[in-house]
Amino acid sequence: MTQKQISENVVNTLKERVKELTCLLRMADIAGEPGISIEEILRQTLALLIPAWQHSDVATARIILDGQAHTSAGFSEGVSMQRADITVQGINRGFVEVHYVKAMPEQDEGPFLREERRLIDAVARQVGVIVERKQAEVERVQLQSQLRHADRLATIGFLAAGVAHELNEPLGNILGFAELAKKCTGLPDAAHRDLTKIETASLHAREIIKKLLVFARQMPMEKTAVDINQVVREGLFFLEARCMKAGIEVQYALADALPLIVADAAQINQVLVNLVVNALQAMPSGGTLHVATAAENDRVCMSVEDTGDGMSPEVQQQVFVPFFTTKDVGQGTGLGLPVVHGIVVSHGGTIEIQSEVGRGTRIEIWLPVSPAPILEETADD
Repeated sequence: MTQKQISENVVNTLKERVKELTCLLRMADIAGEPGISIEEILRQTLALLIPAWQHSDVATARIILDGQAHTSAGFSEGVSMQRADITVQGINRGFVEVHYVKAMPEQDEGPFLREERRLIDAVARQVGVIVERKQAEVERVQLQSQLRHADRLATIGFLAAGVAHELNEPLGNILGFAELAKKCTGLPDAAHRDLTKIETASLHAREIIKKLLVFARQMPMEKTAVDINQVVREGLFFLEARCMKAGIEVQYALADALPLIVADAAQINQVLVNLVVNALQAMPSGGTLHVATAAENDRVCMSVEDTGDGMSPEVQQQVFVPFFTTKDVGQGTGLGLPVVHGIVVSHGGTIEIQSEVGRGTRIEIWLPVSPAPILEETADD
């Protein structure tokens, strides 16, 4: 090999190395742009790939990520291809490919250079790092939103408990004096009716206060071994007639041999009734109510699904906030789901909502199965 050929080889190698480093540096710059989406990063990465290959005039490229294809302009699969897998946390999520649409002279790896192999591997690794970082950013935003929501609920719960305790005493006085006044002799009928209305209104206010205290987890619980299937059967026994009258078909799917849980049976029944009543109100023209139970991974699930109006994502974000309601004035207190939330959380459970406007809502209540010693202890008590 002549000196001139050696010099040309060195120059060509340096050029390829410069293209490789330029591509990777530009990728790092793109990934660092604030607010840029993964799709835009991949689009710009594809534009960087082709010039970095020796035969860029016959090169096309594509990136497959999570089954979705991103391709360079005029992409077509060629006669030769170089590929590198995209791995995120040890899981294959896709690959990066560079194709030559025409046959090219043989090099280190078919028509591709050894440096191009290093480059495509580095690009695939960089894409994996970008995806992992973007995924972490999304998860962090979701976690922050959940924490803010939990903090808001905790604050509202604290305020609700304080207000409820402050109102209990004057309400007790109102009820007491109303009862005493009704015992007065010679009381006109109109005054007697008005006192009855005062009692009714006061009792209604007291029920709202009880719901506030449940939401704020201030009401004492009486835990026993509870069979969720029995709760469902007993809870819906009194609601089936109402469902039939409203043109709503009730369907059951109760799991066999469901594990017992340690819970306050009355409160779990209240959870069921609140969910069912919400479902009925969402189906004013009739529909189907599906109630199911299941067990999975030391948890028991009770789900209530309707074919009603459904909820928008914006409404779903507010449903656990006390007094938030989409119903007309006088049609609801906005405490049904907040009370459900308070009860479920106090039992160490979780709530999952799936809803779509016009297609109905499914709410799943997941409660932990208590260890056997606790069940035995409760049974002995």
